[in-house]
Amino acid sequence: MKLVLPILLSLISEFSTVISGSNPPQFVYNGFTGSNLTVDGSARITSAGLIELTNDTSRIKGHALYPSPLRFRHSPDSMFMGLLNSTDNGNSSNHIFAVELDTVQNTEFGDIDNNHVGVDINSLSSLKSSTAGFHDDSNGRFTNLQLRGSGPIQAWVEYDGNTTRIHVTIAPLGMQKPVTPLLSLTYNLSTVVTEEAYIGFSSATGLSTGHHHCVLGWSFGMNSPAPSIDSAKLPKLPYLGPRPPSRIMEITLPIASALFVLLTGTIVVLLVRRHFRYKEVHEDWEVEYGPHRFAYKDLYNATKGFSAKNLIGVGGFGRVYKGVLPTSKSEVAVKRVPYNSMQGTKQFVAEVVSMGHLQHNNVVTLFGYCRRKGELLLVYDYMVNGSLDKYLYGKEGRAILDWGQRFRIIKGIAAGLLYLHEEWDKVIIHRDVKPSNVLLDQEMKAQLGDFGLARLYDHGTDPQTTHVVGTIGYLAPELVHRGKATTLTDVFAFGVFILEVTCGKKPVTEDTQGHQLMLVDWVIQNWHEDKLLDSVDIRLQGNYDVAEVCLALKLGLLCSHPFPDARPYMRQVLQYLDGDVPLPELLPTHFSFHMLTLVQEGQVDSSTMSSYPSPRMMDFGSISISLDGR
Repeated sequence: MKLVLPILLSLISEFSTVISGSNPPQFVYNGFTGSNLTVDGSARITSAGLIELTNDTSRIKGHALYPSPLRFRHSPDSMFMGLLNSTDNGNSSNHIFAVELDTVQNTEFGDIDNNHVGVDINSLSSLKSSTAGFHDDSNGRFTNLQLRGSGPIQAWVEYDGNTTRIHVTIAPLGMQKPVTPLLSLTYNLSTVVTEEAYIGFSSATGLSTGHHHCVLGWSFGMNSPAPSIDSAKLPKLPYLGPRPPSRIMEITLPIASALFVLLTGTIVVLLVRRHFRYKEVHEDWEVEYGPHRFAYKDLYNATKGFSAKNLIGVGGFGRVYKGVLPTSKSEVAVKRVPYNSMQGTKQFVAEVVSMGHLQHNNVVTLFGYCRRKGELLLVYDYMVNGSLDKYLYGKEGRAILDWGQRFRIIKGIAAGLLYLHEEWDKVIIHRDVKPSNVLLDQEMKAQLGDFGLARLYDHGTDPQTTHVVGTIGYLAPELVHRGKATTLTDVFAFGVFILEVTCGKKPVTEDTQGHQLMLVDWVIQNWHEDKLLDSVDIRLQGNYDVAEVCLALKLGLLCSHPFPDARPYMRQVLQYLDGDVPLPELLPTHFSFHMLTLVQEGQVDSSTMSSYPSPRMMDFGSISISLDGR
């Protein structure tokens, strides 16, 4: 634990030097309140007015420097005085003259003991050192002086430029300077100190510590004696020993301890009661759903306490965790959905359980659910290859999908939606068709998942008006205007999905000026400019079937048409994709640039949409919609 002077120093010092120069500086600090010294590292000037270079923290260092360099001699070269390290220790280019007060014996520097004073030239290996102490003027006897724990110490460092003689003396604070120095040696410092040099103090702590390094006062003189320090004006050293016991603490500590124990016990009881009270929300009517109800404890253990390591997805409507069921050892995906009873808890659970009966190659199996206060947990079959968006946008180092894989995924999701809309016992509106809800199994086969927002109703009935839910960019205009989800709002989202898979772009992006760009508008514009293939994902590098790509782009535009009556049903969509029925002849003039944006901004009202004749009853070749004058 070193304290070095002048660039690495100590407690109280006078530095008196005689080196050739003009306008010799002088200063004295009887305490450092209001001083303009430069401090860094752990060093600080305390409110009591002393410099605290270090505290009782291990492996720290602090510096306190006179704010500007002093001119010691005339020379063409000058540099800032820096600290040493293992790489530059001993280099003549360091230009450092220092006096160290060392309380640790470092064998690598050749220290004589753990309580010594040394003179250092460009190195932390002292040129000359001595056990700390002073010579009695009356009898010349040497008295040891402990640098640590003996109270404030005064140090004198003197250099005579004519004789090149260095003297170092230390003594307890208040004692006259001893006549005989502790250390004396001859060394020409003009070969060490540059034209301009900084002076000051520095200290560092090692692995073990337990005391502070403080400077109480400082005086300096060049070509003249250093001014005297007034010891009566010096700040007091901080008290570092054990404080006497406080009478107030003796009274208040037992009371505080008793209150703490009581409060802790009360909190623990409340937390335990709350844990058991809200462990699960389970009502009698749920008994009829039998195996579709999962115990929260099983899901908690399956996901290892819903640990971050098991998190496999985060969406706008919840987090998804991978888990292994403790009994069957089946891999599952557990989605935690914040839930409120907008439509009635019983109806919601009934719909979730009903969807647990879905069986289709392109629909993820929903095993069941669990209810907790404020959230619903949905349990799905785990898809080993994760969600489509991670492949579509190259996230997590996933490979880019080729066109064959993309076209199979589009056809697979179309088949899954047809099953939900027309082929199951009830009509299911998914309400959130997008790549992050399309999962891929071991063979990269697409399955539509995440039925947390889905709604179902009987065939031949009109779906009830619902709150607008879904994801921006996939919401059909009539859903935004009227709040009614239908199978055709799923078709709209599927149309955007086709374009997103084909183009490799999100439905809503921003340009360099921060303006929103709609994917649908961009594809329409390319088609108007006879550059439809420019819409294809450039990462495919032209490796695709042109006929399939054109079919996908045109079908995506048709499905995402702003007028619901212009959209095909999913059975027609699948027929177009399978090639069983040719896609009606469509021209760019059948679609208008910014059509979708105009509708979403309300520039086409609902009466216009409702009065538009259904193209499903007409020849597609006669359709020509132009909202922008084309």
